Amino acid sequence: MPTLFEHAGGLDALHRLEEVFYASVLKDPLLQPLFGAGQPHHVDHLAAFTAESFGGPDRFTRELGGMDTLIAKHRHLRITEAQRQRFVELYLAALDTVRMPDDEPFRKAFREHVEFGSRVAMQNSHAECDEDLYPLHEVPRWSWADEQSDDQ
Repeated sequence: MPTLFEHAGGLDALHRLEEVFYASVLKDPLLQPLFGAGQPHHVDHLAAFTAESFGGPDRFTRELGGMDTLIAKHRHLRITEAQRQRFVELYLAALDTVRMPDDEPFRKAFREHVEFGSRVAMQNSHAECDEDLYPLHEVPRWSWADEQSDDQ
């Protein structure tokens, strides 16, 4: 069975997805304040994170700072539930825009991945101390199963 990374179309497909998603976030009045004017490298980092999560290359961990960097980026953002939900909505809309596979198993796994990640980011954004952080310090590995794999 192919990995989610392979099923999605590989790095080029995920990069297109992240471009569309990121452009929508920067235009969204609810989410734009979290992202500011944007960062030129953000799409590349998002694509690397998603690729690694879905069974692709581990570049996010090896070259881009991994989870420690991601945790630091979310600290003190104070993400609201409304912002978290909008984030998920825009990701799912981007899937359709770039014509990602629309089979139910893939879409379910993708939605679970984004829901989980957005909840972790929201928790970390409110953490007053390290003990308040979600206890995830490695990129989560997502598969076709209903839950992330056991290596987290």
